[in-house]
Amino acid sequence: MPLADGRWLLAIDRFAERTLCWSLDPADGLRVAERADTLGAAKLDSQAVFEYLYFHAIPSPRTAWAGVQRLLPGHCAVFDGRHVDVKPYWRADFTRRATGSQPSFEQWKSRFLEALQGSVASRLDGSTPACFLSGGTDSSTVAGMMMRSAGRAVTYSIGFDAAGYDEMAYARIAAKHFGAEHREYYVTPDDLVARIPEVAAFHDQPFGNSSALPAYCCALRAREDGVTRLLAGDGGDELFGGNSRYAMQRIYGWYEGIPAFVRQGLMEPFFGLAAVARMPILKKGSSYIRDAKVPLPDRLQHYNLLRRLGFVDVLEPAFLASISLAAPLAQQREVWRAAKADHAIDRMLAYDWRYTLAESDLPKVNSSTRLAGVEVAYPMLDEKLLDIALDLPPEYKLKGLKLRWFFKEALKDFLPPEIIVKQKKGFGLPFGVWATRHAELQALALESLQGVATRGVVRPAFVKELLEQRLPEHPGYYGEMVWILMMFEQWLRHHAPDWRFQP
Repeated sequence: MPLADGRWLLAIDRFAERTLCWSLDPADGLRVAERADTLGAAKLDSQAVFEYLYFHAIPSPRTAWAGVQRLLPGHCAVFDGRHVDVKPYWRADFTRRATGSQPSFEQWKSRFLEALQGSVASRLDGSTPACFLSGGTDSSTVAGMMMRSAGRAVTYSIGFDAAGYDEMAYARIAAKHFGAEHREYYVTPDDLVARIPEVAAFHDQPFGNSSALPAYCCALRAREDGVTRLLAGDGGDELFGGNSRYAMQRIYGWYEGIPAFVRQGLMEPFFGLAAVARMPILKKGSSYIRDAKVPLPDRLQHYNLLRRLGFVDVLEPAFLASISLAAPLAQQREVWRAAKADHAIDRMLAYDWRYTLAESDLPKVNSSTRLAGVEVAYPMLDEKLLDIALDLPPEYKLKGLKLRWFFKEALKDFLPPEIIVKQKKGFGLPFGVWATRHAELQALALESLQGVATRGVVRPAFVKELLEQRLPEHPGYYGEMVWILMMFEQWLRHHAPDWRFQP
């Protein structure tokens, strides 16, 4: 938007529900678009390629294209005709909580339910009231509140004929409980073969969240029914403390509560012994102490798939030499520090608002629905609910090891009990399992990875080992890396078919 003094202002919302990309060219001046691939850049950014493999998405402000940046969540940019000044207009602040007397649980509950009902109602546009329904607490809550507001809810769920992945039973429980009109679609390996190139190509940069494909199938099913808008439950876990890693990190945090003389004088010397670390009964203690001594967010790197596989084993030497291995952690440390928070759980929430929501889950749903021709809205990310999340006491989010305690307590008379106690899974895709059993999907994966092995980024020897040894042995785990590489190759074939890394 133009400002009175002739400058231009760009801004996006706090969670990047919608995005803006920009580039500055001496000849063309400032160019702005929602998609990075429409700004005329022709060269891929090698560091962005590495960060895709690291994060399975490319975190802003970087994009896949050299010279094109994406605005960070809660940031604005001012263009004065020559320069672009990017700065935050909002940061998560959990320190604003009032001191002294605090609201009672019932007062918090009343405020929360009112905000929740209002957020769902405000996102209905008069068309068919419809929503995604995974059977988790968030999507089930949206469906129930939709019934309250509109008197009708059409719910869309995805299933998988694969042991350990299908959660349709919970979606059916929620739909029946609220009296929703339930629609189901079972994704098959044939769907993947048909849709993978289409979904990969649609994104403006490589994107590796495998839930994008089932989300697309779900949205496509809704569009076939004439639905034009879907409500999605994304955000509840990240605002109110529902991800399992929050409890795990609290367990690590307990180590700091042990007196220093016990930790340093007894535990660490004992569990640091090589013989102890090899004993089956005691090696978990050694591992726990080793990890607990690493501060957050550095500790989270232990779970990173690319790091665990080994940079040197996965990446070509010339490519490895051209990028900064330290950049991802440096960015994560900055995001971790930026939140104003006195409690670890609040800092973890703010961290996930950036990496889980803004960089992964919201782009997944946005792109999947857009490709299907359906609008999407996110009631859980309403400003009033965000304010509650900022104000809510930390122990209401994670009480002991009980995840999203307040959310579940406030809704225990509203949601079916089976939904309250279930563990979160969402639309997880059994790609690795299917890729070892379905001939055409296996052929697509093989052919894609053989292609990516010629790009000068990933070592051909690693690709061979991944496909021939690791995937068959542990399809659920290594299938993720196969997916990441396959989607990268499929994206390149549409956007930069001749690209190969050149030192």
